[in-house]
Amino acid sequence: MKAVTWKSVAEGAMVPLATLVVWQAVCSMGWVNAHVLPSPLAVAEKWWAYLLPLTEYDPASQSWLGWALSGELIIDSIGSLYRVLMGFLVGGVLALPLGLLMGSSNLIYRWMNPLIQVLRPIPPIAYIPLSILWFGLGNPPAIFLIAIGAFFPVLVNTIAGVRHVDGIYLRAARNLGAGRGTIFLRIILPAATPYILSGVRIGIGTAFIVVIVSEMIAVNNGLGFRILEAREYFWSDKIIAGMLTIGLWGLAIDAGVSRINNHLLRWHRGLDH
Repeated sequence: MKAVTWKSVAEGAMVPLATLVVWQAVCSMGWVNAHVLPSPLAVAEKWWAYLLPLTEYDPASQSWLGWALSGELIIDSIGSLYRVLMGFLVGGVLALPLGLLMGSSNLIYRWMNPLIQVLRPIPPIAYIPLSILWFGLGNPPAIFLIAIGAFFPVLVNTIAGVRHVDGIYLRAARNLGAGRGTIFLRIILPAATPYILSGVRIGIGTAFIVVIVSEMIAVNNGLGFRILEAREYFWSDKIIAGMLTIGLWGLAIDAGVSRINNHLLRWHRGLDH
């Protein structure tokens, strides 16, 4: 895998920085209502207060009490990441073995595929009423929704990976006397790994989308909950600060998963060592 250079970082930062400059200029000129679209500086100030606000002035000592972590952004981020991780693990653990079975067995595929194709187009948010009815409020319904969101990308990609294994490899292995277990472990599983890891990457991204929706409905903390709370009070700057936090976490997670995928697939054709 090629190392990240300062040049590539600078090139990737050009468009975001230009967007911020134009955004700030538009807000500074008064072309938009500050309550509708706050400036980047106002958003940055709110984001900083969301993380590290200044405590109140103490009249007795006639001084500020100093900086102190509010814990709001940290607690919200931890809550969201916990739900993403747990929901993805539940969905992935269920999807991976089912996908391997459906991909390697035509009989199981014929049995399960009609049901999968009926359930797959249903968006996770459609399960919100049932999730609350079945699990109440709190983390369980949120994890249930996230698991559904992560389940199908992993399942579909796993099935595709197993079913797209080149038949030449399978016939060659059988001619050499390899058993079904050996063929599965030494040929099918390695060949399907790129598809599986692609499904994992998509599944984590979907889980991060679903967690925001679920937090707006069923829990009392998390980034999604905080955005909904800010909407109630018309705090546009805090809404955008929460959105940017989600984007940064999503970028970090995707970059981490991408690096793990590249490391695990360093043997795969087309990737640089």
